[in-house]
Amino acid sequence: MDSSARTKIAPSLLAADWAEVGQAVRDLDAAGADYMHLDVMDGHFVPNISFGPQFVKALRAYTDKIFDTHLMIAPVDPYLEAFAAAGAQIITIHAEAGHHIHRSLRAIRALGCKAGLAINPGTPVSMMEPLLGEFDLGLIMTVNPGFGGQAFIPETLKKVRRLASWREGQGLDYEIEVDGGIDPKSAPLCRAARADVLVAGSAILGQGPDGYADAIQELRG
Repeated sequence: MDSSARTKIAPSLLAADWAEVGQAVRDLDAAGADYMHLDVMDGHFVPNISFGPQFVKALRAYTDKIFDTHLMIAPVDPYLEAFAAAGAQIITIHAEAGHHIHRSLRAIRALGCKAGLAINPGTPVSMMEPLLGEFDLGLIMTVNPGFGGQAFIPETLKKVRRLASWREGQGLDYEIEVDGGIDPKSAPLCRAARADVLVAGSAILGQGPDGYADAIQELRG
């Protein structure tokens, strides 16, 4: 990954007004968002319920930007095809959510999507090492998943740096994404640790449509 490349910003639609989410997607697109981050939660793997593939499909007509689909669900394999068909281009699954993550990552790629691998704050980054080369995006959760608006956990930056060192040391090509508590204070720390994609909810959507562009630019640095 080119370290000089522009940091990508992925607004989390979980923080949008769902009565106006289609318009929010249009506004975020116009404001310069790189990805649209879609948090799928099942009330089982995480203590919240959000939406499924039909919601993703309904939003697909509102933007051409990449749908960065984060599946916080278990089991995950039965739903991969549905999210790919709905228009997801990146499908990220959790290392903690299944017994055969290698197989699941390959299944995502076989569906024509980029495969993402996520780990929670309490999971060692070493869990990702045997899967290097099998994922296109490594997602480090910088809060415990399930709810928006949580405080950033600084210790997770060690994992970001480790992912970056593996990538550079082995000549691999994957993006490093951080998700949780990303705001103007934590974003520079993540960029310094060599994260490529910053997921942010309230730090962007809380500013209202007129403030989206400035908020995105501030996080991008």
